[in-house]
Amino acid sequence: MGRVPRWPTSPAGPDATRPATCPAGRRHAVNAGQRWEAHALAHLQAAGLILECRNHHCRLGEIDLVMRDGATLVAVEVRYRRGTSHGGAAASVTRTKQRRVALAMRHYLMGRGGPLPAVRFDVVALSGPAERPRIEWLRAAFDAPSGH
Repeated sequence: MGRVPRWPTSPAGPDATRPATCPAGRRHAVNAGQRWEAHALAHLQAAGLILECRNHHCRLGEIDLVMRDGATLVAVEVRYRRGTSHGGAAASVTRTKQRRVALAMRHYLMGRGGPLPAVRFDVVALSGPAERPRIEWLRAAFDAPSGH
């Protein structure tokens, strides 16, 4: 597998200098992921959470949504599965994925500055038809792995 390119950053933010297009094979997956994240975001905002950041990337991982729930900062992993034949959307958040989300949250907190808030790791699992997915919000779905 080749090296992952390191994109330069600009005063407009780390994504400002990224290419506007995706490789052809990834375009559909990116658009679908954005659709599920939009469903999850609307659900969480309707419940009173406030969006702080979308798609925080670092070399160690990614957080789909960073939300505020009162004084608590919430890292949200969004997953979609059409069916449950392989355990469903929530079951697809493996320990490896949990570790990568926790590492990305640590990176996010270090760049944020100020006192460290309480942190929670949630999963929003979507399933069923794309037009009207079933949404399951798992609060405190996992803890940061030991040492993170």
